[in-house]
Amino acid sequence: MKAADIMTTKLVTIHSLATIAEAAKVMKQHQVRALIVDRVSDQDAYGIITETDISQVVANAQNPEATYVCEVMTKPCIVVNPDLAVEHIAKLFARAKIRIAPVIKDKLLGIVSITDILTKTNCCDPVKSKLTSQTIEELAKFPLDEFMENGGKTESERIYENWCSG
Repeated sequence: MKAADIMTTKLVTIHSLATIAEAAKVMKQHQVRALIVDRVSDQDAYGIITETDISQVVANAQNPEATYVCEVMTKPCIVVNPDLAVEHIAKLFARAKIRIAPVIKDKLLGIVSITDILTKTNCCDPVKSKLTSQTIEELAKFPLDEFMENGGKTESERIYENWCSG
């Protein structure tokens, strides 16, 4: 699967001179967690503002009515090519420590997020197939209290703990 197969095409954009309060209202109205910041010209890069950016404004006691999107947005932002494989998107997100990115090829096509990867792919199938009802029952019987009392170490780890200290 590729980014084009899982991306969300419902795009919500905002102008860089909008206030943080306006951005928060637009996010709430459209039920999205990020907004793409419009380019000023065709040669300009896209930006992105996320819920995290907005929460930082509030946490830093900045006035959302007097703080502009351009002051807190990420620009240029990491973008994804629509032909990029989902596995590579997941690796990119993990390395860059991001959860969402616009999909661009000559123009803005969509947006892809961790949620898209998890809900629109079969990425969790290998894990699901290994979690049979028997393994789930075995995990439920695992003596967690005893494990935690032993410093999070298994019995064999405790036995060889001092034996292998060179």
